[in-house]
Amino acid sequence: MAKTENGRPSVDMGSIRTLNSSHMEDESSLGSDSEINGFTSERQADRYGFIGGAQQYSEESAQDVPPEVLRQREVKWLDMLSHWDKWMIKRFNKVRLRCQKGIPPALRGRAWLYLSGGKVKREQNQGKFQELDSQPGDPKWLDVIEKDLHRQFPFHEMFVSRGGHGQQDLFRVLKAYTLYKPDEGYCQAQAPIAAVLLMHMPAEDAFWGLVQICEKYLPGYYSPGLEAIQLDGEILFALLRRVSPVAFRHLEKHKIDPILYMTEWFMCAFSRTLPWASVLRVWDMFLCDGVKIIFRVGLVLLKCTLGTREKLKNCQGLYETMELLRAIDPRYMQEGFLVREILEVPVTARDVDKEHHTQIKRWKKNRGELNFKPAPRMHGARIIMQAEPPRRQDLQQNPTIVLEVPEPPQKLNKGKEERKSKKKRSIKKPTAIEEIPNPYPLLTGPPPQSLNLPPPSLNPPPPSLNPPPPSLNPLPPSSATPPPSFDPPFPFLDLPSPSLAPPLPPSDPPSSPPYATVTPETSPETETNSNHQQSAPPTDLPAAKESALQQSTQSLSSSEQDTYL
Repeated sequence: MAKTENGRPSVDMGSIRTLNSSHMEDESSLGSDSEINGFTSERQADRYGFIGGAQQYSEESAQDVPPEVLRQREVKWLDMLSHWDKWMIKRFNKVRLRCQKGIPPALRGRAWLYLSGGKVKREQNQGKFQELDSQPGDPKWLDVIEKDLHRQFPFHEMFVSRGGHGQQDLFRVLKAYTLYKPDEGYCQAQAPIAAVLLMHMPAEDAFWGLVQICEKYLPGYYSPGLEAIQLDGEILFALLRRVSPVAFRHLEKHKIDPILYMTEWFMCAFSRTLPWASVLRVWDMFLCDGVKIIFRVGLVLLKCTLGTREKLKNCQGLYETMELLRAIDPRYMQEGFLVREILEVPVTARDVDKEHHTQIKRWKKNRGELNFKPAPRMHGARIIMQAEPPRRQDLQQNPTIVLEVPEPPQKLNKGKEERKSKKKRSIKKPTAIEEIPNPYPLLTGPPPQSLNLPPPSLNPPPPSLNPPPPSLNPLPPSSATPPPSFDPPFPFLDLPSPSLAPPLPPSDPPSSPPYATVTPETSPETETNSNHQQSAPPTDLPAAKESALQQSTQSLSSSEQDTYL
């Protein structure tokens, strides 16, 4: 209990400090709303952003998912969001199963927007929120909204500061809704709904998510008279008879109207009742399957609290029962337990619709016609998508934050020059023909075998002043010694004698006419020899051939030269 001083509640100075003291102690850490409002590092925010309160994270109320499992789920959800229309039409049961397992925190805001149809609504009404945000609004509603801002999740770092960015966005969203639906105006239960959406998405997306929840999921809940919530209270009481007869008889015995305990549950979608980990799991299933999830959660809490005779021993009247329902045992609200019980409750959308028609007939019989006739309720994301089929461009994922950084003009000029140079490079130029080097270079040393020069004879002919040159068509190795004729085969050629004309060096070409240009007359004898031998390759370099002939004479030994001379 808080202490009172002079009729006012005292402030716990140990946990809350003034702005000046926190600014003096740690000036560099300011920035979040919790620090601006006076909360210092002594009170750390949990993984959901709460710095205190009953909805703060605890290991008992939440289930931790291993990181590797979380990464796998993120990959699956990214694939679904990229092909949302195909998954919703062909594999909606798989989408429902993944919502029951829990949407990954990194993708929860985007998934909620797709499930509720707010993404399609935003794309089909481009600029509508900006138009409503720019209008002044009705002063009647603005005063009420401003009074309720500080009441929404006061222990969350986003809304803890008066005038912080969280409260500013919340004011914008609620004001825009009063202008979007002037016949409904503003209801206090809309503020926590909008606040939960703002924790996961920008203001414009939160606005369209609020529109979809108020129009499609919970139509008539926030209209004047609250007739829709009273009808759903009767539906809940009728379904309780099938799920938990003990709890139903106890509430009927003490004449406890459902509107006394289920109003905040349903109108706020349990966002102010359950631990935060359970709230997120309930919303994952609620936006996928519709209002039947809200009925199931209410039935589970009533069954677990009032479902046995032992639990009813301490509830002897209306007051004790209401106190028990206001302070439900945390064991029944734990994330794992609650989700399992929700999935086991045998209540379908058809059961809700059937009971809804029954209660409307009873309402008309006892109270007359409804003063406010809301639009028909849609059970889940698939029904909403079928009622408002999206276009292909409506489901495209656009980045939420776009940074436009102007580049300096020099970089732009350089970019243009680079583009021009790339274009010039891209133009195909005729490729130059590469010169292939000759794999058989001309040799200046000993003559190659292709010249078909005869080997030096072991029995050289007698000396002569004009020795004959080697024959171009030598005899085969198996033949005998050359014929005894010492006349040169080509008498018209005037070749110098080895003793009279010394051989020229290989580098200096001879001045005599080329040897290859002389075409001797062929004789029948040479023709027959050519058929048995390979033809000599044509040569157009006389220097190489003459040097070969000279070298052949030089290759004789000294004794052979003496006998030759």
